[in-house]
Amino acid sequence: MLEVKHLSRKYGHFVAVDDVSFSINKGEIVGLLGHNGAGKTTIMKMITGYLEANNGTVFVDHISLESQPKTIHRQLGYLPESLPVYPEMTVADYLDYVADLKGLKLNAKKLEIKRVVKATDLSNKLLAPIATLSRGLKQRVGVAQAILGHPKLLILDEPTNGLDPEQTQQMRALIRNIAKDATVILSTHIMQEVEALCSRVLIVHGGKLALDAELGTLRQSNYLLLETSLALSDLEQVSKLPQVSGIETLEGCGVGHRYRIECLPDSDQPALSAQVAQFITSQNAQLYLLQPELRDLETLFKQVSSGTMTYQEVCDAAA
Repeated sequence: MLEVKHLSRKYGHFVAVDDVSFSINKGEIVGLLGHNGAGKTTIMKMITGYLEANNGTVFVDHISLESQPKTIHRQLGYLPESLPVYPEMTVADYLDYVADLKGLKLNAKKLEIKRVVKATDLSNKLLAPIATLSRGLKQRVGVAQAILGHPKLLILDEPTNGLDPEQTQQMRALIRNIAKDATVILSTHIMQEVEALCSRVLIVHGGKLALDAELGTLRQSNYLLLETSLALSDLEQVSKLPQVSGIETLEGCGVGHRYRIECLPDSDQPALSAQVAQFITSQNAQLYLLQPELRDLETLFKQVSSGTMTYQEVCDAAA
């Protein structure tokens, strides 16, 4: 649905975005991550056409942004981190203005405004001047304008910024619902939002695309976590299983003993788990926990975005 090819942007001698390419299918919610200054905001601005690229092309539904910008803009919704609203306007007037910009007219415009107001729970604030709204309410106004017109491509920069926990849950549900018929790019510093919503992540570092991977692949590891009443000396048979590389004792278990079982690359973890469980049962011992160890996304982000871990190293570690 969205295809970005060799996108680059320079400011004088400074290269903000350097030869970035990726594609996103319809229905995907993809997290765009990176430290401040990494280039992710510049990428989003170039995809929307707000900023012109020095090199590269952007296609939405096989339509070139360069050749048909107005066609693309009608299919696009964008929530920048700092939404440029008119503080003296009421919420209703502002949404009416944005609907006009998107080419919505007459009854279709009324129905769309009604839909987005309900989706973002702004009914009680329609006649309030935007200047009087809290940060969270302004954020909801920003999301409402972004989803006007049922965009095929929705780009959200920190959409839950300023929202309370209940509003955050509502926003997540709204984004999931939008993704049924659209492509969503979500830029955020909150890893919980990425884990809750995204199936894939793009990490930008120094203007380059440092990583493009499925979230499930990123979080996989070569380890199983085991809690049992058996001492390490009683697990010798487990350590000799063909797919086991070693067993490490961990601290902090409330009951019994806690271990990390290192699996060989390309091992069948479900089959190995079954073998471990069968052995412990055969010893008439207690099995409190046996599960794959998932890698921490925030740690991975720090490693990749700091340049200490490459995409290939991430893949090798998950293999």
